[in-house]
Amino acid sequence: MTVTTHRTACPLDCPDSCSLTVMVSSGRLLSVDATPVDEAANPLTAGFICQKVKHHAQRVHGQDRILTPLIRTGEKGRGEFRSASWDEVMQLVVDRIRDAVASRGPGSVLPYLYNSSAGVLNTAFGARVAAELGFAEVTHTICAAPMGAAKSIVLGGLMSTDPLDIVHAKYIVVWGANPTISNTHLPPLINQAVRKGGAKLVVIDPRRTGIANRATTHLALRPGTDVVLAAAIARQAQEKGLLNQGFISEHVRGAEAFLEACQEWTLERAASVTGLDAAVVAEVAEEWAATRPATLRIGWGLERNRNGGSGIMAALALPALMGHFGERGSGILHSTASGNDLDTRAITSPRDISANRRIVSQNDLGEVLNASSDQPEERVEVLVVQGANPALMNLDQGAVLRGLSRNDLFTVVHEQVMTDTCRYADVVLPATTHFEAPDIASGYGAFVAQRFDAVIDRVGESRTNTEFFVELGRRLGLDLPDATDAALVERIRAPRPFGEARTSGSSVQFVDTFPTRDGRKIHLMAPEYVALEVDEGELVLLSPANSKTINSVFGERHGVPSIHINPIDAQARTVVDGQRVEVFNDGGRLTLTANITDETRPGVVVIAKGFWTRAFGDSGVSLNALTPRLVEPLAGGACFNDAKVRVVAL
Repeated sequence: MTVTTHRTACPLDCPDSCSLTVMVSSGRLLSVDATPVDEAANPLTAGFICQKVKHHAQRVHGQDRILTPLIRTGEKGRGEFRSASWDEVMQLVVDRIRDAVASRGPGSVLPYLYNSSAGVLNTAFGARVAAELGFAEVTHTICAAPMGAAKSIVLGGLMSTDPLDIVHAKYIVVWGANPTISNTHLPPLINQAVRKGGAKLVVIDPRRTGIANRATTHLALRPGTDVVLAAAIARQAQEKGLLNQGFISEHVRGAEAFLEACQEWTLERAASVTGLDAAVVAEVAEEWAATRPATLRIGWGLERNRNGGSGIMAALALPALMGHFGERGSGILHSTASGNDLDTRAITSPRDISANRRIVSQNDLGEVLNASSDQPEERVEVLVVQGANPALMNLDQGAVLRGLSRNDLFTVVHEQVMTDTCRYADVVLPATTHFEAPDIASGYGAFVAQRFDAVIDRVGESRTNTEFFVELGRRLGLDLPDATDAALVERIRAPRPFGEARTSGSSVQFVDTFPTRDGRKIHLMAPEYVALEVDEGELVLLSPANSKTINSVFGERHGVPSIHINPIDAQARTVVDGQRVEVFNDGGRLTLTANITDETRPGVVVIAKGFWTRAFGDSGVSLNALTPRLVEPLAGGACFNDAKVRVVAL
């Protein structure tokens, strides 16, 4: 047996964008591992990868892999199909789209496109074709919308600091992030700063996560109260004369109004709302303001509640008020995507072809799919899903499943494995993995973009996301010459050669990079807080990432979810460790095993996201049956962490 070694990269929805080395024999993937340190295009990879990707061959060649086009033969939701040819299925799809456009217009075709497992090309080009055909546009509001909007308002295009520079920090604040699970190459750098450089580490999270276990101080605040904590920190630093007035004067707008709004948040009042010790908050405020260099690693956990946008804007204000910029190890570590600055204009939608299209938020999917037939302008006739699993990942799962069950809704799913959404589809088409086609990996946690080629043969009759939309577009009359994956990848431009990282130390904020608008100034917005009303007996449900999946990718590996509950809450409900409990609200009911732990604070329970419905027994639903259709005001982001449940022992 001849075994060959190939270099590639990981484009999955994770910050790290690792450089990979794979072993291949007879066109099949044998193993996946990190590229050696001295050969890796991405220095962040550091010679190791996560266990999720290390076992990726199990997905590529596993029993759940879709090998041929499929046409539904049974009831929606049962997952009963027959094999078909690509030509038969594509003709069926085209006929249904033509009928929908003729009867209700192109806005009745809804392409639900996401980036869970694809590179830059196979995320972007399908959206361009859909725009040229006039189909509806689904905006990405499930994740990162409030973060993106808040950063735009406050930082005005200020590029992230380099994660590799965090080793120079003397004070590190990890706020709303759990890099131990979802950014695994950052903790070793933080460890280096702490152990070798003597840095202090503060973690702000309602749970005692892996990174919180390493922290000097862990602030286990109540969910949704981040904005209050930030306001109290700002007030305390101002009261102690620790704000950097020189930096504020030169580089900050709105500081006076921001600080005025913070005056109501005394340490004592903030402590009563956040559930924290006022003395500890004061200590963090004073140490953070006084210690240099200091880095804020801000995560996406802050955005998943009704105060998401406001909380992020308030947290981002603190380094500006303290003047934590201008040297390595200082600044704000957020998404590095803008630092790669790829020019994708050749493959993405010009604004003129996107004008006047119907716009649908991801978070409105359940409502839109269930629109009455008496609302012809709202009715969706054809749903095309690619790189997503909306039956599992959306708010208000019950409404989404009711919509997917409509017999008059024609659903097309282009996917690698048989997901929950596939089971409701009328046709399912086999998709490639990133090992089977050329593309570009450009993550949001490292300053490097990597081009890669196919390293194994196509599995079954799989086609890329791009190939599906090119054929669809051509059958519907678009002129798409030379639209192969290989040709389109060549049209994407980068500021540096692919595989070349930014020079270490060249991304110091307010030295090398600045806000790109309004005189290079940071803009502060007055913090606003809205309390979550929790009735007696209710608990707030958090749904963080878990160590087995990347969102819902790899969920086919099953696993057994449990509910984590604080000992105080367990005792009040006479629940013992390992007992089966029912978790419920108006949206649905789940039966789970209780894991009693003080890793979560009182009043809060935790069920990890990413588990498919099969992991929850015969209920036919999963975690998001418990999440209401509730969005935050800044960007319409999903308020997963505002779910409230009751727990009873069985």
